[in-house]
Amino acid sequence: MESLSRAQARRVALVAQGFRDPRHTVPTLRTVDRTLARTGLLQVDSVNVLQRAHYMPLFSRMGSYDVDLLRRAGSGTPSRPRRLVEYWAHVQALMPVELWPVMRHRMEEYRARRGKWWPVADTRPGLEADVLAAVRARGPVTARDLEDELGGGARTREHWGWNWSEARKVLDFLYMVGDLAIAGRNDQFEVRYDLPERVIPARVLDLPTPTRADADRELVRRAARSHGVGTARCLADYYRMRVTDARRAIRDLVDAGELVQVEVEGWRGPTYLHRDARVPRRVDARALLSPFDPVVWERQRTERLFDFHYRIEIYVPAEKRVHGYYVLPFLLGSRLVGRVDLKADRKQRALQVKAAYAEPGAPPETAAELAAELRELAGWLGVDDVRVERQGDLSGPLLEELR
Repeated sequence: MESLSRAQARRVALVAQGFRDPRHTVPTLRTVDRTLARTGLLQVDSVNVLQRAHYMPLFSRMGSYDVDLLRRAGSGTPSRPRRLVEYWAHVQALMPVELWPVMRHRMEEYRARRGKWWPVADTRPGLEADVLAAVRARGPVTARDLEDELGGGARTREHWGWNWSEARKVLDFLYMVGDLAIAGRNDQFEVRYDLPERVIPARVLDLPTPTRADADRELVRRAARSHGVGTARCLADYYRMRVTDARRAIRDLVDAGELVQVEVEGWRGPTYLHRDARVPRRVDARALLSPFDPVVWERQRTERLFDFHYRIEIYVPAEKRVHGYYVLPFLLGSRLVGRVDLKADRKQRALQVKAAYAEPGAPPETAAELAAELRELAGWLGVDDVRVERQGDLSGPLLEELR
């Protein structure tokens, strides 16, 4: 059985995620397509302390780019059909539109459960039918549009404090089961819902539904390409599958020669390498990773690969936070060498470094390289300055480099 050192596994994972692809001076839609082929999907999140979550992984891999390129990929035109659509593919995520038929089994599970987090209780008889009729008549609508029109009921706080009306819950249910699709979002980041036939290209919508086994194999196949190397738990997490389902798919892909079982230094249990994965001698990456970047999605995997303990602290009370509110790991070469708590202050036109910390064994050039990356990030965000607060052992050296 082939074996990999931890350093080799790190490099495999980073190459699979696109961190060895060349950065272009002016990224194009083709560059975006290439990067999306690496990541497989982009997590969507409402937090906007720095930049929306789905934009950051592309910056981390491509450098400064026009975010309208991603909007174009997620909207489409008659001459260039959409390539991305939002669905619950990892959590909320932009996924390739061709995965819509693969997700139909997931849609039917949500239909049977009557929802995602809470069962949808149609407290007003006929509300689902009314919502569908309104969307059919009006075209892309937000929940707020229908609350005003249909009187969607009182808002309640049932999950993480989210303040959702009954109309909003019904819209979410209809989207989760595939009766509606997400056409896009407005300037306030509100979801705009529409009928699938007005969102999904006909060539995709008309495809037959694969068997459950075929669908599971396709998701694991894609996860393995994006991870390069991983355990069953790693591969299952990428598209939020059940581990038992992932293991069955893994067995089939091993038998077909698409996955190869390997041993990785320090990892326990079976580990799998995609047959097309490359094991380079070095990776010269430099990137700030969003808390929602696929490289750090699965925290146990992050610790195994990088010896880097990472937790997002957005939901932690301020007095209990260790590193800060919105902390980004800093990738240099093939290691995570630091972490920075960042905020884009658009009124002051400044990128604020609330805190900066070096990891044990970080190389001497960490502060200089981080300063260069922060300057590029500030330019991409359209702010003029990088301001460093003296919090964390890397803040002083970083401040000196920026001066």
